[in-house]
Amino acid sequence: QVQLVESGGGLVQAGGSLRLSCAAPGRTFSTYVMGWFRQAPGKEREFVAALYWTDTRTYYADFVKGRFTVSRDNAKNTVYLQMNSLKPEDTAIYYCTAGSSASYTRTTDYNYWGQGTQVTVSS
Repeated sequence: QVQLVESGGGLVQAGGSLRLSCAAPGRTFSTYVMGWFRQAPGKEREFVAALYWTDTRTYYADFVKGRFTVSRDNAKNTVYLQMNSLKPEDTAIYYCTAGSSASYTRTTDYNYWGQGTQVTVSS
């Protein structure tokens, strides 16, 4: 069992930035793909970004390209989601997830999920 711990959510004005963090105490991500998903009220959980730990390949949903960046810190065994130019429509609970699939956009590609962190963007 892999426990994922997220942090960094909060309230920000439109145009602002937040950085989300995801760590797995006592575990390493070396064989995993790390994903970020989000879920707004009344909507399905949707893919935001993914990073393959071994070669740092990254992938993004079209609606965040150029605004969000996913990265990792090997020494801290932590993955980050830097979110810039935030919009009110980015308001959602953001989830960190880990899996070992070759695909990365579906919730079923992942095995472990964090508890989620709320991001609220005011207009």
